[in-house]
Amino acid sequence: MAVQTHVRVSVEEFEQIAALPENKDRRLEYIGGEIVEVVSNSDASEVAFLIGSELGAFNKHKKLGRFTTTDGGYMVAGERYMPDIGFISNARQPERPHAAWNPLAPDLAVEVVSPTDSLKNLTDKVVNYLAAGTLTWVVYPDTQEIHVYEPGKPVKTLTINDTLDGGKLLPGFKVALKDIFPTND
Repeated sequence: MAVQTHVRVSVEEFEQIAALPENKDRRLEYIGGEIVEVVSNSDASEVAFLIGSELGAFNKHKKLGRFTTTDGGYMVAGERYMPDIGFISNARQPERPHAAWNPLAPDLAVEVVSPTDSLKNLTDKVVNYLAAGTLTWVVYPDTQEIHVYEPGKPVKTLTINDTLDGGKLLPGFKVALKDIFPTND
């Protein structure tokens, strides 16, 4: 997921650096006072696409809110995150924001783990998402598991034979994990 610089900067410095023309095609996050470049791989990207496709198809007629992909940034606990998939409900944000970083934390954040992900950064993000009230799905393509973090509840681990559901946030959404983890068949 990420390549880290290990140089501490303020959020204002981060935003200036991220806005530079030479960084326009780079996915930069601000985690724990450091600039982190998000790098994925084809497995993580494919899984994120499959989950996003399921969510998009579900929301097409329900119109519960808006989904973003890896270029959609959110402000969370003073930091700047770009989840693989983000969702914000129409109830919380009826108007589409036009700023580079949505000032509200997402209602749902889907983080698909890549080999370059730092466990510390991932943990920091999950803690901050939960503090902001964000339902968080951490997806592990290598082990074909999804860890569901819901504020105030114990983490739930789903495996290949389980079904992921949208809970109260996305009522009626369900997808079998076997349908979102690609096989070589």
